[in-house]
Amino acid sequence: MDRTRVAIVTFGCRANQYESDLMRALLEPTCALVDRDADVWILNACTVTGLAERKARQVARRIRRQRPGARIIVIGCLADAVAQGTTQFSDADLLAGNAWKARVARVVEEALAGTRGLLPPEEPLPLDTERSPGPPNRIRAFLRIQDGCARACTYCRATQVRGESRCKSIPNLLDEARGLVRAGFPEIVLTGIDLAQYKPPQGTLADLVRELLSIDALVRLRIASINPSGITEDLLSTLAGDERACPHLHVPLQSGDDAVLRRMARGYTVKDVLDRIALARRELPDPTFGTDIIVGFPGEDDAAFENTCQVIDSVGFSNLHAFRFSPRTGTEAATFDGKVSGAVKRERADAIAARWRSALAPILDKRIGTTQHVLVEERRAGVWRGYTRDYIHVRFTSSEEIRIGSIRPVRVTGAKTEYIEGYDERRANTD
Repeated sequence: MDRTRVAIVTFGCRANQYESDLMRALLEPTCALVDRDADVWILNACTVTGLAERKARQVARRIRRQRPGARIIVIGCLADAVAQGTTQFSDADLLAGNAWKARVARVVEEALAGTRGLLPPEEPLPLDTERSPGPPNRIRAFLRIQDGCARACTYCRATQVRGESRCKSIPNLLDEARGLVRAGFPEIVLTGIDLAQYKPPQGTLADLVRELLSIDALVRLRIASINPSGITEDLLSTLAGDERACPHLHVPLQSGDDAVLRRMARGYTVKDVLDRIALARRELPDPTFGTDIIVGFPGEDDAAFENTCQVIDSVGFSNLHAFRFSPRTGTEAATFDGKVSGAVKRERADAIAARWRSALAPILDKRIGTTQHVLVEERRAGVWRGYTRDYIHVRFTSSEEIRIGSIRPVRVTGAKTEYIEGYDERRANTD
């Protein structure tokens, strides 16, 4: 008997990517996992922005046109938002909230049996029960250590659809990480909805990092986005004590203006962020920083926007994501006055990107003439690609085959807009 062909399409954050890996593992014993021509399509969909929802709708409609007999399931945050009445989604056969991801085999059974609409809510299973095998055909695996959020920023639906913060215990995380390393993943990325809220029954984020670094075969350990309050001296000293711990911190600024940050209810000031970055510069060897910026938040005038630009100039972020504010029904910010027009949002997003690239240029130029150790991720069009420890994108050439997932010394010869380039120094030294 042929097995049901199931495809999973992932939208949104690293937590969603982790959960898609988890769902693949749960479905693999009974279903055939495919990328096309599926009987059942699972859209692990996001509701953080209107754009994220539109992308899910576009994919669902395309599937309906191309595979009219297929079942379409929307699972996760977007389905929870539909259940709470804050959005609508009519392009799926079945919708199931985040708690159903750990029960995804039942969701597929319900869809094949003809169940339609919203599945009833379920209580989330304890995080300690989950184990991800990692993503297929990748060298970097996500390790979800925390879910939910207690921050309740005025623009965000995360608390609504993910619930209160929950944490996975250090012993279970250590066991899961060992499994990922045995499976051949050289790099593990710690992820969650808000890593600064990681407070397990025993220990801290720094304790977790120390335990993970005890895994001898682990090549690199990276921390995903972390709010300023999570950047502690203990964490930084732990990262500084092991070369496998990557000296890159993605600190979501969101705005460089204190009045806007107060309206966002972010719980920190610009000075707080800059102080944590300064602390990291003192404690870590040559760190780099990433950030997220929201432009066009209600009340963001020209002066507030310029304050954000000045922070970008002064810090010199090595990567930056700029988002145009998207009012979400059910959030406090959707009711705020001082709305910014769509045209101004676009202009500001473009201006932020230009300021960031200007600040990035000297960071990349400083690498020219140096040797950078690159974790090789892929080869495309005859060029090898990967990232340094501090998350700088590198493209390089080599006259020999290189094992994906290996570390390679690359002599940097030039810098482009968002990456550096060079040649395989190890191969050059043997010619």
